[in-house]
Amino acid sequence: METLIIIIFILGYLAITLEHNLKLDKLIPALGMMAILWAIVAFGIDNFTNWFDSAAHALIDGFAGFTSEEKHHLLEETLLHHLGKTAEILFFLLGAMTIVEIIDYFDGFATFKNYIKTKNKRRLLWIFAALAFILSAIIDNLTATIVLITILQKIIGDKETRLWFAGLIVIAANAGGAWSPIGDVTTTMLWIGKKVTTEKLIEYLIIPSLLCVIVPVAIASFMKPFQGELEITENDDNGGPASKYGPTMLYLGLSAIIFVPIFKTITHLPPYVGMMLSLAVVGVFAEIYSRTQFSISKAIDDDGDDSHGFHSPVHKSLSKIEMPSVLFFFGILMAVAALESLGMLFIGAEHLKVLIPNTDVVIMLLGVGSAVVDNVPLVAASMGMFQEPIDDHIWHFIAYSAGTGGSMLIIGSAAGVVAMGMEKINFFWYFKNIAWLAAVGFVIGAISFMFIRQF
Repeated sequence: METLIIIIFILGYLAITLEHNLKLDKLIPALGMMAILWAIVAFGIDNFTNWFDSAAHALIDGFAGFTSEEKHHLLEETLLHHLGKTAEILFFLLGAMTIVEIIDYFDGFATFKNYIKTKNKRRLLWIFAALAFILSAIIDNLTATIVLITILQKIIGDKETRLWFAGLIVIAANAGGAWSPIGDVTTTMLWIGKKVTTEKLIEYLIIPSLLCVIVPVAIASFMKPFQGELEITENDDNGGPASKYGPTMLYLGLSAIIFVPIFKTITHLPPYVGMMLSLAVVGVFAEIYSRTQFSISKAIDDDGDDSHGFHSPVHKSLSKIEMPSVLFFFGILMAVAALESLGMLFIGAEHLKVLIPNTDVVIMLLGVGSAVVDNVPLVAASMGMFQEPIDDHIWHFIAYSAGTGGSMLIIGSAAGVVAMGMEKINFFWYFKNIAWLAAVGFVIGAISFMFIRQF
C-alpha cells in the first residue's frame, strides 16, 4: 500500500514538473493526486502500522494496535488539522494577492517609473535589482517580477537588452523573497508553520540574500550587455500613474502588507488574521477613492441601464486573483500531508540522515532541486522530515536554499516562469547566460549563512 502511494505521488509530481510538455495545468495533477492519496489512506487505514502526529512531531505509539474505528477517527482529526494549516496559508495568500490587485487597479505600480531617470545601463541594472530585492520582500517575488518587467518593457525597446535585465531581476526578486516572511510562498509556509520568526529570519538571511543578488549584479555590471547608455522609450504621455490616487494606494497597500508581521507579533494571532485586517483597511480607501471617480455620464449605458454604473475595486481585484495557483498550493500541500501522516517523511528523513550525515549538504541539494522541480512541495516535505524547534538554523537555511536556488534555472521559480512568459525567454539562453551568475550568488550566500550562524 505504501509503495502504491509513493508511485502515485511520483507520477503526480512528474505531471506537475512536465506541465508545459503535457499542456496540462499543474493544478489538475496536484488536486487529483491529493484526492487519490487520501482515498487510498482511508481505504487502507487498517493496514498501516505507522501514523505521524503533526502536533507532537512524533510517530504515535501503538498505532498498529488501534481498532478500525479509532484509526478512522484519527484520520478525520488529522485531515481537519492539515486542512486548517493549509487554509491559513491560502487565506493569507488570497489577502495579499487582493491587496496587490487593488494597488494595480489604481495603477499604483506606475509610480516606480518616476524613480527611473538614468539612461546608463549599469546604473539602471542596480536600480532594477534594488527595486526587485525590496519589492519582492513586501509583495512577493512573483508580483515584483511582473511589476518590474512591465516597467522594463515601457522604458527599454531593445529585446536582447531586456532579456538580460529580466534575468537579473529574477535573481534579485528570488533573493529578496527569501529573507522576508511574506516574500515567498515557501518562506510564508515556514513562518505560518511556526518554523521561523520574523526577527530571526531577517537577522540570519538578510546578509546572505543581499550577497546572493549583489555578487551576480556586480559581475554582470562589467559585462558587455550592461555597458554604455540606452534610449529610454516613453509609452505614456507623462510617465506617471493613470490615477491620481495611484501613489497613495501604492504606499497604503505596501504599508498594510508590512503591518501583518507586526500585527502577529503584537497579538500572537495567525498571520492571515492580520492580512484580513489589512485588506479591510485598504478596501475601505479603495472604495472611497473609487466613488470619487463616479461619473453620471458613465453610470447609464446606451440602453439606459445603470446597474453597472459603479464597479467595486475590491470585487474587480478579487476577480483577477489567480485561483489556479491557490488551488495548486492546496492540492500539493494536502498531498504532502498524506505522506506526512503515514510517517513516510519522518522515516525517510531518518534514513537520509544516515545516508548523508551532513545536513548542510542535504539542504543545499534541496536548493539545487528547487531549480528543477517546484519548491513548494520540497519545503512542505522538509517541514515533515525535520523536527527541529522554531528558529533552528536548519529552517533558515531551508528558507534561503529553496527561495534562491530556483534562480539557477528559468523554470525553477514562479518569478522565472512569469519572466519567461512575459519576455519569451528561451530556456537554454537563460541557462547559458544567467544560470552561472545565479549559481555563484547562491553558493556565496550559502557560505555567508554558514559563517553568520556561528555567532
